[in-house]
Amino acid sequence: MNDKTVTPRGAYPHTKRVGDFIFVSGTSSRRADNTIAGVDIIDEMGTKRLNIETQTRAVIKNIEKNLANEGATLKDVVDVTSFLVNMNDFAGYNKAYSEFFNATTGPARTTVAVHQLPHPDLVVEIKVMAYVGK
Repeated sequence: MNDKTVTPRGAYPHTKRVGDFIFVSGTSSRRADNTIAGVDIIDEMGTKRLNIETQTRAVIKNIEKNLANEGATLKDVVDVTSFLVNMNDFAGYNKAYSEFFNATTGPARTTVAVHQLPHPDLVVEIKVMAYVGK
């Protein structure tokens, strides 16, 4: 596993701190070496299976790293906005998401469908807001 920092693909920071709030920009499952977690090659012809559960877990772990750089954790997240390319992936996304956040005590969440994301192999992108006040 490569723990190097993933650099943004555009003119924006991973995080923006404003007082006690940390805003984490839209995050994907892209790794520091520009490969994408959750892209499974399923045959010798290079056929791909885009795995929503694997991508969701990788996205949340990338968010966790970005929060750690600000001295925060996933427990500080108060709001989540998720973008899915296909709402048929919602069950798998929700299953993986639930491994990190509790439905009762976790953050508020909005999930929307989008036409596409910045790379054709991405099926989910998530942005969060965290609160680190006392």
